[in-house]
Amino acid sequence: MKRKKLISFVLLMAMCFSGCAQTDRVNSAAANQTEPSTYSLSEESAVTEETTVTEKNAVTETERPNTENYKLKEVVVLSRHNIRSPLSSNGATHVLATPYQWVKWTANSSELSDRGGVLETMMGQYFRKWLESEELIPENYIPEGNTVRFYANSKQRTIATAQYFSSGFLPSGNVKIEHKGEFNKMDPVFDPKIDFYSDPYAEAVLDQFEEKGGKDITADLEQNYKLLAQVVDYENSEGYKSGELKPFVTGDTTITPELNKECEIGGTLATATAVSDALVLQYYEEPDPVKAAFGSELTTEQWEKIAAITTKFTILRHGLPLVAVNAAHPLLQELRSEFTSGSRTFSFLCGHDANITGVLTAMEAEDYELPDTLEKKTPIGAKLVFERWEDKDGKEFAAVELMYQSTEQLRNSTYLSLDTPPEIYSLSFEGMEKNADGLYSYDDLLGRFDKAINAYDELVKEYGDENTLDNAA
Repeated sequence: MKRKKLISFVLLMAMCFSGCAQTDRVNSAAANQTEPSTYSLSEESAVTEETTVTEKNAVTETERPNTENYKLKEVVVLSRHNIRSPLSSNGATHVLATPYQWVKWTANSSELSDRGGVLETMMGQYFRKWLESEELIPENYIPEGNTVRFYANSKQRTIATAQYFSSGFLPSGNVKIEHKGEFNKMDPVFDPKIDFYSDPYAEAVLDQFEEKGGKDITADLEQNYKLLAQVVDYENSEGYKSGELKPFVTGDTTITPELNKECEIGGTLATATAVSDALVLQYYEEPDPVKAAFGSELTTEQWEKIAAITTKFTILRHGLPLVAVNAAHPLLQELRSEFTSGSRTFSFLCGHDANITGVLTAMEAEDYELPDTLEKKTPIGAKLVFERWEDKDGKEFAAVELMYQSTEQLRNSTYLSLDTPPEIYSLSFEGMEKNADGLYSYDDLLGRFDKAINAYDELVKEYGDENTLDNAA
């Protein structure tokens, strides 16, 4: 049975989510404060028609390739980990930025939550049913040899995501999750750090930053900042009153590229992102939406405005072209190798939103905004899926799609199946043409991989000198 060509509205089915005994991992300065009473935010902070990104009841149908006359031959997935706890606890920005108590998480700082594990198992089950329906794998498939590969960054949340996905995808397969190096340290393949650096390169990155708006790049986030500050009661927080945290303003954004580090983002955007990221994760994790917003009754559009802060940060930090072709270079090579292995049927690589952002930017994906999710570019748990198809004459084609659980599917732990699928969005790439069925030539997609990979060498050639070429090794 083939997947539907169009994504219809998902029929949400509430599942009972059984939580484990929870331990409070956050020692907030306001731990003894009672929870805020419920209130609605003022109209001044509400989203206007002009600033709404996606209407709540907007049509979510997206044209997808017609694969009726093709046979699926291989799938390569680059996944973002599923729901995690905030990246740090005691003394963290999100803790200092509010007088309220954050929810009790089912995982240590930065680790995959229990809900994230359940959701990832469901996604694995969907992929199993999909690939069985396409006859890529048989029922109760037990891989032999190197036909299947699971490779994750060495962080707990990425290894655990891959493990949970494999449990749903191949419950009888006894899959081994490959990860390299020291546990909880970044694997160089997934680490979105700058591998090559020179002063001329840094200047060129700053030029691209200026072209995007420079220090005023967050001018469009003024109302987003105001909304976030109101929800967390920022001005009454320990961090704000002590002066450790500054007022939210636009016009103070900075970017600093450094060798062997991720680009450093300074200013309000960095502070607000730490808070908005934790708040959106809390919304995914906490069943009561009012409690998740510390007593505020937020609309979907208002939650989108809060999430847009983190999205802007990720795009700026990892989505400048000169940064993407540099930092994503090892991962691009790994993905191309998987897609041309010859013996592989299914590959699952698990990393972060930075990885998906870098790969798509380096490959010159056309701009997009995803429906039915707060995070419009790389939702939590999202899968960047590369598919190789073959027609009746043996000619090979390719599709590239983003598969992700909608916000409601995340919050409701919705069971996924061929009848109730995740959201699926077909991506396009600049300067590449699809055939009448919406598929790219397989060779054209490989050519785009090669272009993105070769862009690193061109970067070194243009901005390197005899003192910096060794950095590109």
